[in-house]
Amino acid sequence: QVQLVDSGGGLVQTGGSLRLSCTASGRTFSSTTVGWFRQAPGKERDIVAAISWTSTKRFHADSMKGRFTISKDNGGNTIYLHMNSLKPEDTAVYYCAATRTWSAFLTNTGPFSWGQGTQVTVSS
Repeated sequence: QVQLVDSGGGLVQTGGSLRLSCTASGRTFSSTTVGWFRQAPGKERDIVAAISWTSTKRFHADSMKGRFTISKDNGGNTIYLHMNSLKPEDTAVYYCAATRTWSAFLTNTGPFSWGQGTQVTVSS
């Protein structure tokens, strides 16, 4: 199975930027999909973005489209989430996640492998 380590969170001011990273190890396949969820206290977990292992498919949630960009190193095992124009509403724990197929990720079917989570705090 895929093991994930995510990092890159921190404290930034409104309008600032962060880059989260997620390094995958273990068994990955061309059908593997990796992405990010976030969860704020008292809120449900929301999908942020997803990318297929081959980088042929990308998804960004509408509320973050244009501000957040998911990418992957060519031929590598590291996935990035570039976050720009951050808002206080973006404050959450961000979790890298991976599952076997594109449809399983976007339908939240899983099963997922999870990173440990990284805290993003945007101050106003």
